[in-house]
Amino acid sequence: MLTRRGFVKVSASVAAAVSMGGLLSACGASRSASSGGSSAKNQVVIAMSTGSEPEAGFDPIMGWGDGGHGHEPLIQSTLVSTDERLAFRNDLATSYSVSDDGLTWTFEIRDDVRFTDGEPLTARDVAFTFNSIMNAPASEVDLSFLAGASAPDDQTAVLSLAKPFNALLYLVANIGIVPEHAYGPGYGSDPIGSGRYKLEQWDKGQQAILVSNPDYYGAAPTMERVVVLFMSEDAALAAVQSGQVDVAYTSAVLSGATVSGYSLASYASVNSRGISLPMAAPGGTRTGADGTAYPVGNQVTCDLSIRRAINYGLDRQKLVDEILNGYGSVAYSVGDGMPWSSEDMKCGTDVGRAKSVLAEGGWAAGGDGVLEKDGVRAEFDLYYPANDRVRQSFAHEFSSQMRELGIAVNLRGTDWDEIFSHGYSDPVLWGWGTNSPLETYALYRSSSESNYAGYASQACDAYLDAALAQPSVEESFSYWKSAQWDGSQGFAPQGEAAWVWMANIDHLYFVRDGLEIAAQKPHPHGYGWSLANNVDRWTW
Repeated sequence: MLTRRGFVKVSASVAAAVSMGGLLSACGASRSASSGGSSAKNQVVIAMSTGSEPEAGFDPIMGWGDGGHGHEPLIQSTLVSTDERLAFRNDLATSYSVSDDGLTWTFEIRDDVRFTDGEPLTARDVAFTFNSIMNAPASEVDLSFLAGASAPDDQTAVLSLAKPFNALLYLVANIGIVPEHAYGPGYGSDPIGSGRYKLEQWDKGQQAILVSNPDYYGAAPTMERVVVLFMSEDAALAAVQSGQVDVAYTSAVLSGATVSGYSLASYASVNSRGISLPMAAPGGTRTGADGTAYPVGNQVTCDLSIRRAINYGLDRQKLVDEILNGYGSVAYSVGDGMPWSSEDMKCGTDVGRAKSVLAEGGWAAGGDGVLEKDGVRAEFDLYYPANDRVRQSFAHEFSSQMRELGIAVNLRGTDWDEIFSHGYSDPVLWGWGTNSPLETYALYRSSSESNYAGYASQACDAYLDAALAQPSVEESFSYWKSAQWDGSQGFAPQGEAAWVWMANIDHLYFVRDGLEIAAQKPHPHGYGWSLANNVDRWTW
């Protein structure tokens, strides 16, 4: 199946009736529905989406941490981490440096860290982890820029790059270090790490239980036991209503529910919804990483006037107000508000301008009001995951708004296997967003497998490559912005309009009264583990 880095296949959901009481009693849950109180102030029960369960287990080499939607792996330590302002701070590393040519990164690491089996963690484990990711074809972690890792001594790890890549720290902050001496088949189900927590139990498809690591080198977690239940939105709401969980994710369509003893918490995110608009004419193919040839191109969205009109004609604020109930913001790019995002991506609603663009592009209304040009109807299919209520609502509203422009949108709610098979040939309503500029690279670099719109520009490629080649992340921001629009070209709406971005979705959780959740980073795409980045600092 065609995949993109960061996509995790959704497992079977846990129905509301699935032995909720049995699961919680088995793991020693301390709160009762009747009292709403707590006999243990060091435990929390969290309901996460089914997609939060790592398919390959808690194995950083296969994607746990970085390969999902970007979160701290908790069970394993990382070289560096980020705080709630996304500033880098040391974890295993005591210091790091980069060579003048940007090709050699050197990390000095602590000498007081031990894995949970008692063995010391050394730079050899760091090198083993990164080299193993490079050599694991099924890994969800993209280290294609890395040439190799080495350990000159026990406290020095060296990452050698094939090309300059100043965004390295964004990835390093989520890659957990595994033990060379204890890594092998089955590691993901029974991981040995050096992080804040240990995996005590994992009942696949149901729950995972983490307990604090007594030998952790940092501050001891205030939450000594973390029970995570994997369930659908409806089941999570039912668990809240019955008082069986302390925290439960929810979506805007269920946010109107009020439950005694709980409040609704909203967290800002860079979780963007947008539609890829294939730019090529139909007839071509593209070979995915799995060797399958996928069709490329769309006879309607290959027309620039269609793509621009969609961007100008969409009322994004209506999506936020009526579907998200105000829990979100309009989106114009995959990184709105980040220092690498460009103001030139902004595109206000102007239906009159959209209609003028279509008319100037040669589109005229047919008998049923749908525009036509050279025998082609302005009609296309839009794919979205059928199990996502918010995307379903977005798709219906998008279709309704486009009809007013004379564009007919046929909705295709289905599963991810079918969606990916149409990824390069039909518009798809995607969810993206990380706390780094790397998704801009993934979505718009000509050679990228995730470039579903098929945007191809030598100038853009040069800007993107130059951004990663700058001496520091801060010096790269202007290049990221120029790739979007440099005054004459780019993938912005006034340029090639390769995507139409719709909204950034706030992440919503029902939280039991009395639970203090520590300050959060901006959440990336995907509910679940990003909320628990700092669960060790939550308190009752």
